[in-house]
Amino acid sequence: MDDNRYKKLTLLHSNDMHGDFLEENVSNELVGGVAMLSGYISKVKAEEKNVLYCIAGDMFRGSVIDSEYLGYSTIEIMNMLAPDVVTIGNHETDYGLSHLLFMEKCAKFPIINANLYIKVNGTRLFRPYIIIEIDGMKILFIGILTEEVMSAAANEKVIGSLVDISDAAKEVEKICNAFNGTDIDFTVLLTHIGFENDKKLAASLDPALGVDVIIGGHSHTFMDEPYKVNDILIVQAGTGTDQIGRFDIVVDTDTNSVESYKWQAVPITASTCPNDEKMLELISELKSSTDLKYGRTLRRLNCELKHESRYKQTTLGNFISDIYKNISKCDLFLTTSGSVRVNSLGPIITLKDTMNAVPFENEIYEIKVTGKQLKDMIVYVCRDEVWQGDAHEFYQVSYGWNMVYDQSLKKMTTFKYNGKDVEDDEIISLGLLSFDFNNIKTFFGIDLSEVEKNGRARIVSTDSKDSLYEYIELSNDIPEYPAKDDRLIVKFTNES
Repeated sequence: MDDNRYKKLTLLHSNDMHGDFLEENVSNELVGGVAMLSGYISKVKAEEKNVLYCIAGDMFRGSVIDSEYLGYSTIEIMNMLAPDVVTIGNHETDYGLSHLLFMEKCAKFPIINANLYIKVNGTRLFRPYIIIEIDGMKILFIGILTEEVMSAAANEKVIGSLVDISDAAKEVEKICNAFNGTDIDFTVLLTHIGFENDKKLAASLDPALGVDVIIGGHSHTFMDEPYKVNDILIVQAGTGTDQIGRFDIVVDTDTNSVESYKWQAVPITASTCPNDEKMLELISELKSSTDLKYGRTLRRLNCELKHESRYKQTTLGNFISDIYKNISKCDLFLTTSGSVRVNSLGPIITLKDTMNAVPFENEIYEIKVTGKQLKDMIVYVCRDEVWQGDAHEFYQVSYGWNMVYDQSLKKMTTFKYNGKDVEDDEIISLGLLSFDFNNIKTFFGIDLSEVEKNGRARIVSTDSKDSLYEYIELSNDIPEYPAKDDRLIVKFTNES
């Protein structure tokens, strides 16, 4: 091998870590956590010559440690992990865009994003790219973010109105063309737009731009091997810290292309990954502090509740929607599946467990809809794009409802409340979190102006999170579970 032409590059990558900082005991073996993750990264850097570590968004949210310190603890943990480059995800904006810009100043690593703009003057909010030079190679990283960040920005009435997401492919083209005269040996798109959109982005790019790899996030996709589109390798490393993606690539620096590669999702386990003792010390301190504050028991349920998928009805989704319904006194409460951030809860529920399960702060709104409007909204929620991965907002339904959507017919075949068919002109009180209320056109396909012809929207609670925690601890009106009755069923074409 010509040592001057062919050079080895090892790319380590994480995505959608969501505050998953602690190891777990799985079948009597410790798995995951940032202490062992950090130990693995150090181990690879000691073994290999050219190693870069990158993160494809959503470091924030999903744990009490993150929420308690509004992301600052996460930035400090990331500073210790010392990634070479990071792109932001949609949950980096959860504490507000202005807070994110403050967090960027606390970061000792570069944060890149090319397609998040201030609309009024066309200024990017972040550094759009970075060129890292290693062993004589120039590696170009470009950061791309999903449009979902605009859904979160809708809660920021002033700042949110000033921000825009530009077309990802155009931004990539701009930056790659700007460096055509520079000898870029390898180009990586660090994206947070979801696997399906990564495939579309790769297909839309001119091969002359020289993009080699897309390292993605947002859809939490677990992969066995890279997916190739338009000669671009697409990878993602699931979610959390139980695994890390690893690319071992031989770069042809004459043709600026991939000569050969090996990719794997490496399990982070105690048997293969040494602990970083300094990181372990920091995590232990943060855990002790939050355990002391949030460790009290709220309630014991009769069973464990599950949330196995954000694309179907779950017992935990039922539980949360039922409580929101009782708080709001609405006929129906629809809870975004993605707002439930754990796979299981209970039977013993602590405050910390509940905060991990439902970490987002929202207002609770009540709106009035007709039976016809509600039926159309549910049909929109069940549209084909949801199952194709192009839209992800599916909903958990509160008790008393029986809805059946037939995908082949594209309509509701059953639409009942308390055992009775819902009439088109019937007025129904519907409860929504402010995230969904502020994006009602995007998520439900209906204008707020049409809804408010039935009556003005009103705020039932200014803090859904605290209302939920209080209700779980103090209410005597918690239903028995599992109550997985058929609330919203989607019948696909191949089902009888």
